Amino acid sequence: MNHSRPSWPWWRWVLIGLSALAFAFSAYLSWHFLAGAPLIGCGDRGAPGCDELLSSRWSAVAGVLPVSSLAAGVYLSILVASLFIGPATPAAVRRLAWGAMLVLVGAAAGSAVWFSVVQIWIIGAFCPYCMATHIIGLLLAALVIWKVRVQFDEGSSDVAPTNLEEASPAARRRTLWPLPAIGLALAGILAACQVVITPTSAYRSGESQENLPAIDPRAVPLVGSPDARYVVNLLFDYKCPHCQRMHFLLDETVRRSGKLAFALSPAPLNKQCNPYVAREVDEFADSCELAKIGLAVWRADREAFSAFNRWMFSLDSGDRWQPRSVTAATDKAVELVGQTNFDAARSDPWIDRYLQTCTGIYGKTIDPGRKGGALPKLVFGSRWVTPEANDADGLVSILHDSLAVPMP
Repeated sequence: MNHSRPSWPWWRWVLIGLSALAFAFSAYLSWHFLAGAPLIGCGDRGAPGCDELLSSRWSAVAGVLPVSSLAAGVYLSILVASLFIGPATPAAVRRLAWGAMLVLVGAAAGSAVWFSVVQIWIIGAFCPYCMATHIIGLLLAALVIWKVRVQFDEGSSDVAPTNLEEASPAARRRTLWPLPAIGLALAGILAACQVVITPTSAYRSGESQENLPAIDPRAVPLVGSPDARYVVNLLFDYKCPHCQRMHFLLDETVRRSGKLAFALSPAPLNKQCNPYVAREVDEFADSCELAKIGLAVWRADREAFSAFNRWMFSLDSGDRWQPRSVTAATDKAVELVGQTNFDAARSDPWIDRYLQTCTGIYGKTIDPGRKGGALPKLVFGSRWVTPEANDADGLVSILHDSLAVPMP
């Protein structure tokens, strides 16, 4: 072993810098998950689907353990191990540090591939911090494996036990692959856990200190019967993916309860018609117009509204939902109720009045400390909840536990 080589060659600085940067990104994402605080650059013009990704089931294991915390632990361990591979460290410690890094970069690379698949093909939304971390993970794996291969070929005792120094380079390299393979297996176990374990339903809730506007269930769009004993207001946006998933739970929840209805209360996440929205986001640029089109259909033909509402939240293809455009929504509305009826209903002043009522409820049920302005939102009496239900059973539990809606 040549002790005259520099303790801090360029590749070691790169290794430390990349692992530190990946740790910083992962720790920041963990803080976002645990504190519920907004991320810089998420949800704005640069990354419109970022919040959708970070609030999905794939951001945690069983809905409890954030995967970013696991990543932070991996990258911090790589960073620490990289401090013990210099020539001043005993050979046994160097071998242990290199072996640990091989396992860790295998896990980082496997996880990078898995979560890239989740973003591209499962959710169809991207988080810049996540993608940057995944790219760094792949770079670290390439750097560590390359450097270990070089040292194996040189017969260095930094990575290979002394009893292998006389073996051929090919024989020495064969001892390399089991370690990153262990890391890849760990990443596979994580992916399997996320696929198999369905997270429990979760929610954020609060109680308004102001009097909320009363809504007559016979005078607004409704899922369920206007004679239902309990009517829960559902605040939603036609461009909100969480609202889309929530809508497909409503009919089954109403059926199971037998005495529940949902008043559909559009609260567009756009300052054009909702003064309580903190900032403009391109993702919701057409939300106000889409809400008005939907309400115009309801005013023109209440029976047609159910078909329109289902179509707005249905999938054109079998993979991922895409919000409807204003043009497509208008064409569908005219198809269902006719051009004359639609034009007459679209000019009805009731539409703007009802939107003001709905956005007023939205504004009085915001918890700034925990992003309480998110949608969908269920409101019953003075209580509100932002649910994350996986099925009708989960939604029933949330309604009972958080909103105190009596359930059978």
